[in-house]
Amino acid sequence: MNQDNGGIIGKINTPTTSVASGVWTLQDQFEAQTSSIWPLAFPQTTIANACRFNDGSSDSLTKSFGSAGNRAIWTWSAWLKFSTTSGFHPIFTAGNWSSGSTATGVILYAGQFYSYWNAPSGGTATSGKYRDTSAWYHVVLQANTSTLKLYINSEEQTSKSISGDGEINNSSSEQGLGKYSNATSAYFDGYMAEVVFVDGQALDPTSFGAFNPVTNIWEPRGYAGTYGTNGFRLDFADSSALGNDVSGNDNDFTANNLTSIDQASDTCSNNFATMNPLTIVAGASLTLSDGNLALNGDGTDAGAKSTFGVSSGKWYWEIKANKASSGSDRLLVATENVRQITSATDSNSQGIWGIQSRSGTGATLNSYTNGTFSNGNSGSTGFNDNTIIGVALDVDNGKIYFHKDGTYTDLSGNTGDPVNGTNPTFTGLPTDGTVLLPYVENRTASGTPSASLNFGSPFYTISSGNADANGFGNFEYAVPSGYFSLCTKNLAEFG
Repeated sequence: MNQDNGGIIGKINTPTTSVASGVWTLQDQFEAQTSSIWPLAFPQTTIANACRFNDGSSDSLTKSFGSAGNRAIWTWSAWLKFSTTSGFHPIFTAGNWSSGSTATGVILYAGQFYSYWNAPSGGTATSGKYRDTSAWYHVVLQANTSTLKLYINSEEQTSKSISGDGEINNSSSEQGLGKYSNATSAYFDGYMAEVVFVDGQALDPTSFGAFNPVTNIWEPRGYAGTYGTNGFRLDFADSSALGNDVSGNDNDFTANNLTSIDQASDTCSNNFATMNPLTIVAGASLTLSDGNLALNGDGTDAGAKSTFGVSSGKWYWEIKANKASSGSDRLLVATENVRQITSATDSNSQGIWGIQSRSGTGATLNSYTNGTFSNGNSGSTGFNDNTIIGVALDVDNGKIYFHKDGTYTDLSGNTGDPVNGTNPTFTGLPTDGTVLLPYVENRTASGTPSASLNFGSPFYTISSGNADANGFGNFEYAVPSGYFSLCTKNLAEFG
């Protein structure tokens, strides 16, 4: 017994700080250790909310300060998950990006971060490229009078000599999050979380993050310092005021084209699956938007897979068929080697299990069973515009269940039950460790079908609200007992 710590010190009784948070029973300790939930020996912070930016609708947050702060010494920190690696995507900017020579800030272009100090051209680029649209990145931009430094996930990536005052903190310059200040030429496409600006201090990334001693992953820690006159912290906790500053300075930002639905629970603390643009076949006519959760076709076959795959466990997600009547949405589960189906008998349909609503509302369903195509299952009914399809994937037993607006059925019209394991829509899915991924494809000879994905952090309004047993996710229909949403916290436990 250690008197200062207040608990028994041993392999599985690691103190969270210099003082134990309490004495656990040996059974509690054993379960915590085997479940990897024992408190870690560093100041963990859970980031609950993010803001989802869509460049197609010109989403941004803007602010003009009432008085100038320190324009030569400051620190900006944020966690980012971007939806595309192509094009220009402003992140934090100030100054004139249209025609002047005063541009200051950081942007993302073609997978590289560029930092600027009083120049709209000639930015300093990172040597590495960041193209993982499934990952969260921590970005710190620091001005310290003589240098402008850019850090990614705690490591310094660029250092640029500067002099004089920059436009960040200038009372006469618009401060832009997700857009070029004083311009409308480009917007950010992705997610931002825990955006912090400290006026008058040049801080290292360790003020905002720390390495998890167990996983060695860079994770957020709550900023505990002062903010200075123009400092701010945006935590996006208030969906009705996404630009709300919670630093105590009331330096609120104006939300432009952002609404309550743009508040996301997909964050650096719990990363949710989205659709992966890198899985779209080159040249295919399919666009992703709204945080890679919306798929829009233009009359040709095109599909995408999710960013997360699973090889064990039980998982649930929902798909909203926005325009099923103007085309045929394929709502599928695929193995990781599948690319895209171009016809009913395409060899690429090997490794695919799923349903397709035939053209016209209320028609029967086509199906794909590991490469075997069935044209119109007489015991089934198709889905209409705005039908919500639920998918319950039981990898452990090789079964998958589809529901239509809450009612599970197999292809013969029998009521299914994913909890009891009866009447699945499909059986025979691999249980040998093969990775399975949600896959959606818009197929139609005419029209513009579209689908909206919900892996637990939806971009469309949910009227009811249902979480899984771990409290994660926001779904229209109840998550079957024993099934979980596709997020990193659940994957760490069950994946």
